[in-house]
Amino acid sequence: MANHISAAKRARQGEKLKVHNKYYARSARNMIKQLRSTTDKNEANELLPKITSLLDKLAKKNIIHSNKAANLKSSLTLLVNKL
Repeated sequence: MANHISAAKRARQGEKLKVHNKYYARSARNMIKQLRSTTDKNEANELLPKITSLLDKLAKKNIIHSNKAANLKSSLTLLVNKL
């Protein structure tokens, strides 16, 4: 356990942030699965900008790595263009 009050507070804040980050990372994964499972070109074109924006926000806040976001955006764009 933490020996200082500030260390205990950081531990509490870390737990809250972990839950918060997990929620946003999970929602991004669900949106990506939804895009990959769709076969409709119009629906895919509507989803792609939303997912791209979300991935950029997650990378900016260091929830996911920026290279992972770039790789996901690239592969999803190729997938949509193939439809």
